[in-house]
Amino acid sequence: MNTISKNKIPFQPPFFYGWIIVLIAGLGLFFSGPGQTYSISTFINAYIEQNHWSRSLISSLYSAATFMAGMLLFVVGRAVNRWGQRNVTFVVAIILALACFWNSMAFTPIMLFFGFFMTRLFGQGSMTLIPVTLVSQWFISHRGRAFSLMTIGTFAGSSFVPLINTWIIQEWGIREAWLFWGGLLSFIFAPLAFYFIRNTPESVGLLPDNRVQLTGTTGPQVLEESWTLNEALRTRMFWLLLVCVGIPAMVNTGLTFHLISIFGSKGIDATLSAFVLSLMALTSFPVSFISGFVNERFKTNYILAAVFVGQVLTMLILIYSQDAASALVFGVVRGIVAGFESITLNTIWPNYYGRSSIANIQGITMTSTVVCSAFGPLPFGFAFDYFGGYAEILWIMILFPILGCVFAIISPKPKKRNEKEIQES
Repeated sequence: MNTISKNKIPFQPPFFYGWIIVLIAGLGLFFSGPGQTYSISTFINAYIEQNHWSRSLISSLYSAATFMAGMLLFVVGRAVNRWGQRNVTFVVAIILALACFWNSMAFTPIMLFFGFFMTRLFGQGSMTLIPVTLVSQWFISHRGRAFSLMTIGTFAGSSFVPLINTWIIQEWGIREAWLFWGGLLSFIFAPLAFYFIRNTPESVGLLPDNRVQLTGTTGPQVLEESWTLNEALRTRMFWLLLVCVGIPAMVNTGLTFHLISIFGSKGIDATLSAFVLSLMALTSFPVSFISGFVNERFKTNYILAAVFVGQVLTMLILIYSQDAASALVFGVVRGIVAGFESITLNTIWPNYYGRSSIANIQGITMTSTVVCSAFGPLPFGFAFDYFGGYAEILWIMILFPILGCVFAIISPKPKKRNEKEIQES
């Protein structure tokens, strides 16, 4: 039976240490908040009022910064493969804290651009990529429920960060809000991550899911089929799913970034709009637990197709919403869809391609996520400035989840070909 080496972990819990990893990974997702759209969106109106910048200018800065950040995420994946999640998480958390301190002093468009770039690269990108690859290493058969628990951090962030930001900005200002998150990252999350994270269960004498080493076996057990990055790139499913990952990133980022303005154009005030953002997360929280078990039992690509159908429904509700009640309905339905979306998009890559190269693979997929999210706010901003509203752009954007639904259906789990099959093809 496996034993945990006390010299390799900070303490020996009465349960599988992987659940400690899930807790820290969830904290990582929570502290990615300063770089997430749901957080930055709460600053937009303050920037416009304080600096007299146009919505199109801020959308352009945000989109350009996000695009550049996305193009560099593959480097983070390679760094994780080389130096491990523990070291990279610590460094990323410190840099993200410095980015928050920088944003507290940003008073020109150029300074804001660099602030957006740093928070998007090290917040939305890196602090999402690393926890997902970490939990993927510690769990296989229980991966769905592990991701469900980890995603509590995401929902806690999207529930409370907008409200915290709105309160701090209204009571004190933009500067104090950024300083608040920089301080928490520096003095709370970074030390916790370095102290508790261990990169793999094998490094502390365990196997994923707390499995027991079979009697008489030597060396590592083969627990799942593993693909290299090059092998994954040669499958049709990889590229179709890459589009599927990019679509919600683009659509959701555009909606979230401008949601307060979208509701404002319908006569719904900013406080209720911020509450709707929180309501999405509060609804997603219990749904994510159901989603974890569903993803362990059913084909992931079919679940993903259903997610896209739900996304179409939420956009239709948003288009026709005209009052507070319909805004709340939008928040609930969007939260249900998000609960399945987040778990499904996290589990599909390790389920399809295994653990061995998951950091490199996720580096590519996160690049798609962040780059596509860069294009989300821009068309909404231009549509508002040109049409004076959002109806036209919402009808255009609804076409993308329809495409995603088709791509998900035709992307079953790939099967590795042996050398003979490769030579004959």
